[in-house]
Amino acid sequence: MNFYTQQQFKPKVSVLVPAYNAMKFLPETITSILNQTYQDFEIIIVNDGSSDCIETWVKQLSDERIQLVSQSNQGLASARNKGLIEARGEYIAFIDADDLWLPTKLEKQVQILDNNQDTGLVYTWIALIDEHSKPQGKLRKNYAQGNVWLELTTHNIVECGSVALVRRECFEKVGLFDIDLPFSCSEDWDMWLRIAADYKFGLVKEPLVYYRCHSNNLSSRWQTMDKSFQIVLKKAFDSAPKSLQSYKNRSYGFAKLITAWKALQNSNGDLKAAIKNEQEAIQYYPKIKYTKEYLRFRVAFLFIRLFGLQPYNNFRQSIYRLKVKSTRFLKGI
Repeated sequence: MNFYTQQQFKPKVSVLVPAYNAMKFLPETITSILNQTYQDFEIIIVNDGSSDCIETWVKQLSDERIQLVSQSNQGLASARNKGLIEARGEYIAFIDADDLWLPTKLEKQVQILDNNQDTGLVYTWIALIDEHSKPQGKLRKNYAQGNVWLELTTHNIVECGSVALVRRECFEKVGLFDIDLPFSCSEDWDMWLRIAADYKFGLVKEPLVYYRCHSNNLSSRWQTMDKSFQIVLKKAFDSAPKSLQSYKNRSYGFAKLITAWKALQNSNGDLKAAIKNEQEAIQYYPKIKYTKEYLRFRVAFLFIRLFGLQPYNNFRQSIYRLKVKSTRFLKGI
């Protein structure tokens, strides 16, 4: 892969920000990058065919580390690839145009990569916020680090694209994001699996990324997601050694359980599709019935069948609000 290079400025980190009609949140996102305690970076905003005022806005910014590159609308994977080709940093960070970083995010990740040459990617925990940047009281935590490939085949432990800091050489070895996957966000999982086959993963056990949840985040396109998951796992196991092939059914089982969740939680509350995917998950991996992920699904399924999707969502939000209040109370806020 031939990366663009420029002699006069060689940042340690390249921060790639794909943006499509994102001006509602982009200024806050860029501010969260500029407020990092670690400052040796460039910011490459990739305008993916936006029709908003992004070009005018970027021209008004005074920080010379920020540049804008534009392309016709081709999707998230293509926009990230465009940024990778333009990037000059030794490490590559991604952040979606509506997410936020806490100030020490880059500093703590860079330290891990600097001190561990066999580590290719460092991720962190994330906290969920709403459209108004208010915490929802929910964290997404994973604990896997080191050789994480097997763990990664059951679910995407990196959780979202805004979390990862990746050694540049990883992309030079495994290539760019797959632009042919039919479901957005699958390209993340596919890329992390490809990197995990050759590199260790590091972890900062803190929620250093705010992932923004919108009212339309729960996709009704669960069929497309299911198709993408099958492609991603097939690619992963087609290149895996024979010693790991026995884990294939387990991975497909967890993928089907995720699809069942999405069918259950979409705007229509498709119980029939949820049951179908649940049964397929059990067929692939019968032991899945004894996992906490499956038990959580069954509780949610019964709740929604008895009371409906909206009461279920209201109940979840009430729990999250209680968590936020409890946390603030304990901290004396």
